[in-house]
Amino acid sequence: MTITTQQVKELREATGAGVLDCRNALEQSGGDFSKALEQLREKGLATAAKRADRETLEGIVELYSHGDGRVGVMVEVNCETDFVARSEAFRTFAHEIALQVAASAPHYLRVGDIPQEIL
Repeated sequence: MTITTQQVKELREATGAGVLDCRNALEQSGGDFSKALEQLREKGLATAAKRADRETLEGIVELYSHGDGRVGVMVEVNCETDFVARSEAFRTFAHEIALQVAASAPHYLRVGDIPQEIL
């Protein structure tokens, strides 16, 4: 069976996987989009499991202040490489996390800080 570039493009858009991974998945599934999609998902889970124990020694500390200092948030977001840490997308991600923390107005920083009567 011949795999078209359009099929590869559609699978790539749906999964974000690489071109060769998409092509191989389509070839192995006989051109069946749903089987190829499932195969790429399984491969992605295996890849994620392999990366779980990697050290994240790079990152960014994001500060957010709101309401003339009434609300302040500091978050540390880590990654594997300085290339990622310097990217605009990563900085935006860290800022969005800080905004979410501020919006949720947490009462405690760690599970160990929560009084037993509240638990």
